[in-house]
Amino acid sequence: MPDQRPIATRLPRRKFKTPARLPGGLLLLSLAASSAAQAAEPALTALAEQAADYRIRSQTLDKALVEFSLKSGIQVVADGKLTAGAISPGVSGQYAPEQALRKLLAGTGVAVQSSRNGTVTLEKAAAPEPQSGANTLPTVTVAGKAAYDLTDPYSRDYNRPIASTATKTDTPIMETPMSIQVIPRAVLDDQQAISVGDALKNVSGVQSGGYSFYDNATIRGFDAGQSTYRNGLRQPYITNLETANLDRVEVLKGPASILFGRIEPGGLVNLATKRPLDTPYYSVQQQFGSYDLFRTTVDATGPLLADKSLLYRMNIAYKDNDTFRDFAHQEHVFVAPSLTWRPNDRFETNLDIEYQHDTWVEDGSDSGIPAIGNRPANLPINRYLGDAVFNRQNPNTQDKVLLGFDWSYQFNQDWKLKNRFQYIDAQYHQSILWADSLADDNQTLSRGLWHTPIHRMTYSTNLDLTGKFDTGFAHHDVLVGFDLNRFNSQDGGGFSGYADTYSDLDININNPAYGVDLSALAGAKNFYYKSQDNWYGVYFQDQITLWDKLHILGGGRHDWAENGSGESSNSHAAISMKNTRSEFFSPRVGILYQPWQWLALYGNYVESIGSNNGGRSASGQPFGPQTATQFEGGIKTEFFDGRLSSTLAYFHLTKQNTLATDPNNPLFSVAVGEARSRGVELDITGRVTENLSLIGTYAYTDTKITKDSAAIYDADGNAIATNSGNTGHQLPTAPRHSGSLWAKYDIDNGLLRGLNFGTGVYVRGQRQGDNANSFQLPGYARWDASISYSFKHGGTKITPQLNVYNLLDKTYYDHSSNRLNIRPGEPLTFLGSVRVEF
Repeated sequence: MPDQRPIATRLPRRKFKTPARLPGGLLLLSLAASSAAQAAEPALTALAEQAADYRIRSQTLDKALVEFSLKSGIQVVADGKLTAGAISPGVSGQYAPEQALRKLLAGTGVAVQSSRNGTVTLEKAAAPEPQSGANTLPTVTVAGKAAYDLTDPYSRDYNRPIASTATKTDTPIMETPMSIQVIPRAVLDDQQAISVGDALKNVSGVQSGGYSFYDNATIRGFDAGQSTYRNGLRQPYITNLETANLDRVEVLKGPASILFGRIEPGGLVNLATKRPLDTPYYSVQQQFGSYDLFRTTVDATGPLLADKSLLYRMNIAYKDNDTFRDFAHQEHVFVAPSLTWRPNDRFETNLDIEYQHDTWVEDGSDSGIPAIGNRPANLPINRYLGDAVFNRQNPNTQDKVLLGFDWSYQFNQDWKLKNRFQYIDAQYHQSILWADSLADDNQTLSRGLWHTPIHRMTYSTNLDLTGKFDTGFAHHDVLVGFDLNRFNSQDGGGFSGYADTYSDLDININNPAYGVDLSALAGAKNFYYKSQDNWYGVYFQDQITLWDKLHILGGGRHDWAENGSGESSNSHAAISMKNTRSEFFSPRVGILYQPWQWLALYGNYVESIGSNNGGRSASGQPFGPQTATQFEGGIKTEFFDGRLSSTLAYFHLTKQNTLATDPNNPLFSVAVGEARSRGVELDITGRVTENLSLIGTYAYTDTKITKDSAAIYDADGNAIATNSGNTGHQLPTAPRHSGSLWAKYDIDNGLLRGLNFGTGVYVRGQRQGDNANSFQLPGYARWDASISYSFKHGGTKITPQLNVYNLLDKTYYDHSSNRLNIRPGEPLTFLGSVRVEF
């Protein structure tokens, strides 16, 4: 009988586009056998040919398979449903095609399987084994952790190779000439981060908190403006941001207004939410901790239709707790249903709804502890300088409703259109006894009253067109977009002021007495306020790749903005709005050279537009917006087959056009203020081994106010001259040195399989308390530790866990905005939980 050995024909070397889509949910690796009769032996024979030098970076699985096609000469076509969300770890080194393919598929949940017609198919690893028979070919299953599968709720990996915040595309971080850090779900779970601030401690140069009713952060020395972004759209003035429905937190360093509009220059925090999955997953977690903390979360997701075209997800969180402050009590309710509809391979739409209700039976902004001299007063950490009785009678509340909607349409493998829309309706009732000044006796603190409802609405939308094409030897990834943001706020119908006739507003910080009678002011209304902030912009971006090693990013944005505000002591109807209009062009350029897969050198130059300036000029001319420029250069690395990544960056950032006192007329302002921040940042994250995960950060941040002026007053309180103000001073709440180190070790075999340990330390240097640098907040170090044990009972995974947090330096104090608003940190605390997944 003649030899019927199969012959796998090598395809000619040519460039392939993104894999074509096939029905049936299969990836088809076509080996083009010469005839059906030649399929008697395993088709994997064709993959076992001579080795070649593969240099395929970590990226989406479909793109990795395209590069495999180009290198091996074996054509790959794919169904997008199977590759959607899957990330390949890449491959680097000398390998036979079969070995290279195995490495590309490692951790993706996809397995190699031979078929009877001389082809090799790639199916989900859970696919049933083929029936036995004379012509049945052996099955090769790829085993491994789903390290880079973005849709895997069980993933414990700390490293994410792709983040969309920097470019609004799926460009790998190693090819992006910006500093961007990602905090994935695994880190949030291991550290039991129940607030966004808890998560941000894992990023260099970022300080969370501050004296504010709203969640906020300081990035590269600059206040982020009390705004975060959710799935790429702005959500301003929100407090108690929930983490139960987050897939990851992304932090983009430096000015980012080219893609996201008018933001502060230090950077932005983008919250990426969980998406519905096509595989059922359910999780219930009960947490309990110090200060009577109880928190329950529920996560449920799966398909609603048999063809998996309609998916759902529901996240619920409830929290009830006291705090280290006396008399404080908080209650938090969060419900977030979402739907995903994919009627075909080209169209997808997502609908999100979030409802959040918060109640604080205490001063929601917590004025903290005053400074005496240049240090915080020596008071107990639990000392509360609001009024316990007043706050129980007038609790602070927040009610937020968010509607998010997006859709995308894939015209072909190269061009895609995506639209996002977000509406937020937030209503607050704020009752705050705020600290004003400390008397010369260093114990009598005068206070003012803020007692008002607030209603704020935010509308945000954008439209992005992305595409890929080649011109000669250059590959282009382009983005063209438009966005619009509208923010309306109506404060007031309330009381604001010192209420001087009520001397009982004073409090002795050493011997506080509570129960001040404010019944006469309960219905008082002395102010009404409105503001609106509208902007829209168009932007473009081109990412050019040359010779697979040189990546050039160029882009720009033009903004049109209008800002207005007005106030009255009588009614909202009596308010006369004062509007200012401005427009600005912001360029961004960057370059990255990647001589080897594990190393990239990058630099960028960015200009940005920030907030509108309020205040009054002597001429009556409205002020232009604040602006910023940044120069940045750095090094990015990936080691251990892409499991461990790092970024080392140097930056020089200047914020211009802030307001200062007019030197010719101290009653007015001029836009000459300027501040500079420069420094070095290091971020390391990922897995050193299969068992050891690591996060390490360090930041040196040198800030300075470079232009400023201040009024000089005579004995009668009249402004008579100006001086240099705070020129030369350091910016507040920005330590010169800060860093962290967190490590977790998983035991995955033997009797202790499922046990893991985590420990870490977080260090912050001394910080200035105000622009005048009149007092300092001492540095501190905090030690964290965690232990958990995961085991399975039937099809259920159960994980009890305990985390502890301890300040090594008892003089630690949190951020502040002025000398009266210093908050000490917490002593030893614990947080335990039990999570059930099935």
